[in-house]
Amino acid sequence: MDRVDLAVLEHSIDWLRAGRRVVLATVTRTWGSSPRPVGATLVLRDDGVVCGSVSGGCIEDDLIERTRQGLFRSDRPEVVTYGVSADEARRFGLPCGGTMQLVLEPLSGSSALADLARRVGDGELIARELDLASGRTRLRRALADEQLRFDGETLVTIHGPRYRLLLIGAGDLSRFLAGIASGLGYQVTVCDPRDAYFEEWNLPGVTIVHTMPDDTVQNMRLDAHSAVVALTHDPKLDDLALMDALKTDAFYVAAIGSRANSDKRRERLKLFDVNDTQLARLRGPAGVFIGSRTPPEIAVSIAAEMTAARNGVMLPAALSVEQAKDATDESQACPVLADAA
Repeated sequence: MDRVDLAVLEHSIDWLRAGRRVVLATVTRTWGSSPRPVGATLVLRDDGVVCGSVSGGCIEDDLIERTRQGLFRSDRPEVVTYGVSADEARRFGLPCGGTMQLVLEPLSGSSALADLARRVGDGELIARELDLASGRTRLRRALADEQLRFDGETLVTIHGPRYRLLLIGAGDLSRFLAGIASGLGYQVTVCDPRDAYFEEWNLPGVTIVHTMPDDTVQNMRLDAHSAVVALTHDPKLDDLALMDALKTDAFYVAAIGSRANSDKRRERLKLFDVNDTQLARLRGPAGVFIGSRTPPEIAVSIAAEMTAARNGVMLPAALSVEQAKDATDESQACPVLADAA
């Protein structure tokens, strides 16, 4: 559950407790290009105050105006569609004639939001089922690969820590990357058996463990919503954890280090029972090439590559740190040829 969705949930609870009338808008379907994905949410207070986003702003403006005019007085959820015609697409900022379907749900004390917030806070992955005919809601544990579903009668939304990140090592780079990842909605665990590295740690919401990294990988039971980044430069800590991580369904497994050290790491892993297919999944040097040198810059680089992997985006090979630096070395070695190219 990312920060925006969490803020929508928290504002909904606070406004309901204050006795305000509140409507929750959820994107349930899009056609063509759309500024926001399915599952995006927005909560509206009866005076037009909002939290969250379902578009680039124009749909929000229309919803705010309808709220202020008192058009959302029904106690039952309703379905609205924006951008059916070309004129509406232009009016509501939907590019290429895009269309967006929303479910508008009037909230109340029976909407189970407080219970939802509590269970999400406990680390559970929760499915919230909304029956449009009655407005009743039900909470249950969600399946690991479950997604938003809407059949016109029941809306099922998924809430909780959809993605987990294990950082091996608690140095400066880990601290910056943990902060970025938390902002991206990851449930972050930092593993380092060296106690001295945690003296300056104060990031809220980040789980810190002192177990050996390979034990931590096994205990976490990594799945397709998990990522692992090794940051210690110490083979005793990194290698066994990477070996175990590469055998899981983790969508992103990476390690920092120079090109030479990355090659040596791969040779070491071959000595264990890591096959070529598994080894090909290891990203190293980790990150995309942005000329990063400082820990904050390197953290941005790694977060960018991890985000692309999470979204199923195949980045051009030229953006990899290894290939980009190889190309830089070649251009510096042959400046005349580089200029001619």
